[in-house]
Parts: sequence; C-alpha cells; structure tokens
Amino acid sequence: MDSYGNCIDFLLSRRSIRKFQDREVPMEIIEKILDIARYAPSAKNRQPWTFIIVRDREVIDKLSRIHGGASPLRNAPSAIVVACNKLESPISYQVDCANAAMYIMLVAHVLGLGTVWIQTLRNIEQIQEILKLPQHIIPIAILAIGWPAEKPTAKPRKPLTELICINTYCKGAN
Repeated sequence: MDSYGNCIDFLLSRRSIRKFQDREVPMEIIEKILDIARYAPSAKNRQPWTFIIVRDREVIDKLSRIHGGASPLRNAPSAIVVACNKLESPISYQVDCANAAMYIMLVAHVLGLGTVWIQTLRNIEQIQEILKLPQHIIPIAILAIGWPAEKPTAKPRKPLTELICINTYCKGAN
C-alpha cells in the first residue's frame, strides 16, 4: 500500500480508549508527544498552549470526578491537560488548543498509545482550582493517556450526504 493509503488507514484506526493497562508511560515518550504537539497550527502562530502532565494519582482522581464523562481517567496512568492562555489568543484560544489536543491524540496513536478526550468547558473553575491555574489559563481538554487495554470498533458515522453543502447551507446538513 502506498503512503497515502497508510496515512488514511492510520487516521481511520484511531479510537477513543477508555481502558488502559496498568503500566506507566515513560516521561520521555510523553515529552516526545508534546514536542510534536507544539507544531499544531494556531492563529498568528501564537502557540497559546500549556501542557500539564498529570501523573500524581491524587490529582488524576480529582480530575476523574469533575463529571461522569471524566471516569476514564480513573484507570489512566497519566493525563495531559491542554490549557490555553486566553490573553495571548483572545479570539481563537479554544480552537488553537483543540488543534494541539488533536496533535497529541494522533502522535500518541502513532506510538501505540491510547487517548480519550475529556471535555472541560463546563468545569473550567473546578479544573483551575485542582491544577492551580490562573484565571486566564483555560483548560480546553484533559486527555487520558496510556497503553490501551481495549480495541474498540468504529462507531457508526453519519452519511456524508447529511454533512456537506456546496456554496451555501443546505437542508440536508445538520
């Protein structure tokens, strides 16, 4: 298969992993992931992100209780919080940091690790308190990360015909 096909297969094979092996991810691997994530696109190349590596079990447990969807953190050996400086990038900080979070997820997948995106935007103040973040540093995503202990199958996707329009919005799209 050509490299184009390999890349497409790779992108289609990434899954959200919610169950992890009881095995640490070496810090050098996490640092490699974050080294690459800093190349994610951001408006005016401001790079307004901060990556908080969380390995302390007590902190991970606190983060796992912010809402029901955060429960995969309970068995993750590590987490990465992608936080953004809204003063550096006041209009696009959420999108900028979402790009960085996606880079982290893709690089982790390349290295055989699993991740799942934990939504943060309804618990900003709580996460800021747990991580001692200043008010202008906004947590955009918490990524549980570890060696996968599951192989989920692909979930159904909406047909492309329901998602695309040409030139203007159309009835068929959401």
